Amino acid sequence: MRVVIAGGHGKIALYLERFLSTRGDEPVGLIRNPAQADDLRAAGAEPVVLDLEKATAEDVAAVLAGADVAVFAAGAGPGSGIERKDTVDRAAAVLFAQAAEIAGVRRVLQISSYGLDRADDESVDAVFRTYLKAKAAAEDDLRSRDLDWTILRPAHLTDESATGLVNLDFQVPPGKIPREEVAAVLVGLLDNDDTVGLTLELAKGPTPIDIAITQVASSTRSK
Repeated sequence: MRVVIAGGHGKIALYLERFLSTRGDEPVGLIRNPAQADDLRAAGAEPVVLDLEKATAEDVAAVLAGADVAVFAAGAGPGSGIERKDTVDRAAAVLFAQAAEIAGVRRVLQISSYGLDRADDESVDAVFRTYLKAKAAAEDDLRSRDLDWTILRPAHLTDESATGLVNLDFQVPPGKIPREEVAAVLVGLLDNDDTVGLTLELAKGPTPIDIAITQVASSTRSK
């Protein structure tokens, strides 16, 4: 399975690339900085230098051509201002989804954010509010497209080691989640077609990942 990952040098993406390459898949990571290419190769991924803030949809579609899955794991990151929250977390996600349509890649996973309901909360920092609004707009755009999408909203991200135990549902209480765990959940989601059309929240919890994914998938089948 060929999996193209936007934001290929992010911490979650690097874990995802390792997981995929270890099991024999072909991860491809999009990066802006050519100096990051060796890190992707070390993770078993093919690096492609492409700046989503400057590329056209056709540029991205050319990389996506022949892929089985497209994963949007990009983000402006800590320390970036309001402008880049919009150009990366919203506009780049929209561009990536548009490119998937052009390239004929139906399966798309998008990493969003927990707490989008706080986007209009004046007590929240203005930059973070912009980030939440950008993620919400990216979600809305993806849902509007004729794609087999799944949206994952991780809780507060940490660099702790994964335990393999999560709380994955349509709504979960506030919490934390290791980045490694997010990557492992993404692998499970892209393997399960019954998660198509689902927007899921993720935090630490008591349930093994494979069981958690089966439970949310089966809950939609029973409706």
